[in-house]
Amino acid sequence: MAKMGKILRHLKPLRLSIAAALSLVMVRVLTELYLPTLTAAIVNEGIVRGDTGYIVAVGSRMLLVAALGGIASIAANHQSARVSAAFARDLREEVFSRVEDFSLHEFDKFGTASLITRTINDINQLQMALLMGLRMMAMAPLMSIGGIIMAVSLDPTLSLIFVALLPFLFALITIIGRRGIPLFQKMQVKLDNLNLILRESLTGIRVVRAFNREEYERERFQRANEDYTNTAIKVHQVMSLVMPAMMLVMNLTIVGIIWFGGLRIDRGFMQVGDLMAFIQYGMHIMFSLVAISFMFVQLPRALASAQRIGEVLDTLPTIRDPEKPVPVADMRGVVEFKGVTFSYPGAERPALCDISFTARPGQVTAIIGGTGSGKSTLSRLLLRFYDIDRGSIMVDGIDIRSIGQADLRAKIGYVPQQAILFSGSIRDNILFGKDKGEAEVAKAAEIAQATEFIRKTPAGFAADIAQGGKNISGGQKQRLAIARALVHKPKIYIFDECFSALDFKTDAKLRAALKEETANATVIIIAQRVSTIKDADQIIVLEKGRIAGIGTHGELLATNNIYREIVSSQLTEEEIA
Repeated sequence: MAKMGKILRHLKPLRLSIAAALSLVMVRVLTELYLPTLTAAIVNEGIVRGDTGYIVAVGSRMLLVAALGGIASIAANHQSARVSAAFARDLREEVFSRVEDFSLHEFDKFGTASLITRTINDINQLQMALLMGLRMMAMAPLMSIGGIIMAVSLDPTLSLIFVALLPFLFALITIIGRRGIPLFQKMQVKLDNLNLILRESLTGIRVVRAFNREEYERERFQRANEDYTNTAIKVHQVMSLVMPAMMLVMNLTIVGIIWFGGLRIDRGFMQVGDLMAFIQYGMHIMFSLVAISFMFVQLPRALASAQRIGEVLDTLPTIRDPEKPVPVADMRGVVEFKGVTFSYPGAERPALCDISFTARPGQVTAIIGGTGSGKSTLSRLLLRFYDIDRGSIMVDGIDIRSIGQADLRAKIGYVPQQAILFSGSIRDNILFGKDKGEAEVAKAAEIAQATEFIRKTPAGFAADIAQGGKNISGGQKQRLAIARALVHKPKIYIFDECFSALDFKTDAKLRAALKEETANATVIIIAQRVSTIKDADQIIVLEKGRIAGIGTHGELLATNNIYREIVSSQLTEEEIA
């Protein structure tokens, strides 16, 4: 409930709209409560006495009241829909903004599939609960209280029927609500798992088909789907008791009103019109309680969703900007690692241990090593995707923890190991939000050796890229990712194994073009191919998270056994010579 309270604070900017919706609901309730009184008057004064004029006059008034109630109902529903949609919109924006601020540690903690479910499905549950709350929960108490007051005013003795039945109804709703909330929480967790399996199967469909694992994935999905379905069935079995129980009580109530009301009419304590009005008030009261029961069906799921969303909003990013960031407008790009040690959360041993080196502008620093040696981890630490455990990472003598994250990353051109493209045009993917002209986009594409395949497309730079770049090859994706890093001319470049999908000819042409373009920048190349990094000004050899050697290609060949093994596994004796 505490998390629900934190989430409901987002309703504060919508308080005027909520007040308008509640006012319209009040008008509707008043009209609904007034109509039975007019019905009683028509029966008691018009029909019994045969006064046609009175019937017409009161009937006309009933039409006006009913029309007013209908207009108020439509307007209230419209306003409620606007409020709930605006609430969900604002909450989605806050959750998305919070998730964008997360470090990779928080992403690992929640999981991508769970964050997607929380942002979409859970917020939809809250939106539906708010919509029902404004439409039903606001109306139901007013209608039930007003109905009881009007019923008591008509016949206090007959109203004792409600006194006997209401405690039973409230106890029923409370018991069902307590059993439903834990089941709804389990249901959302199982939906996370279902979403995870579905996402993995769809994004990895090429691998699944290549290894003929369709049947395995189908069974895996089926198990998760059945698990989710069985939990959903249990939930709805519990909730399905609400409606029959409410209808049973409602029908027994009406039977009781007619039975005892008939006896009171027979004894002269009540008129026929009053009994008709009393029955209508009884229906209003019972339907109000049915509306409350519907709300209690939705409320447990909304509470479970609110808790899950609250967990996201309550999670503060472990990596934050300093209160007074150091300005880096004139950054040169000198990168220095000083005794850096880092461990991934939950890891048994450090991914990097006591790493120290300097990368300077105008130089190419290459990093090579076996799988799991910590090469890509270096780039993630420099970009401050994670914070180090010990030591410091300096840029121009300033610890990167003293620099604003946006300022730091704006000075770095990063090309990841797996080229990630977004739906849109080729131009959009190269610019990626940067304000650059056509000439700069074309130059970046030319340096990245992407111009040739771009010109072959009929639309050129306006050609569409599918989500994830599924409609182009791996090498083309890598070249567009390189162009994206080049277009804003950063001071530091990080190329993280981004030449692996290129043929040797394209690789050579690209590196030659890059050498001229990045002459005054700090270039860090992470690679496994010796041919890509052998001309670097310094090569850092990593082995199990430690530096095993630093030097040029020739120096390492002569002095470093690990580097010599890597070279001999890739190059022939003639190429080495």
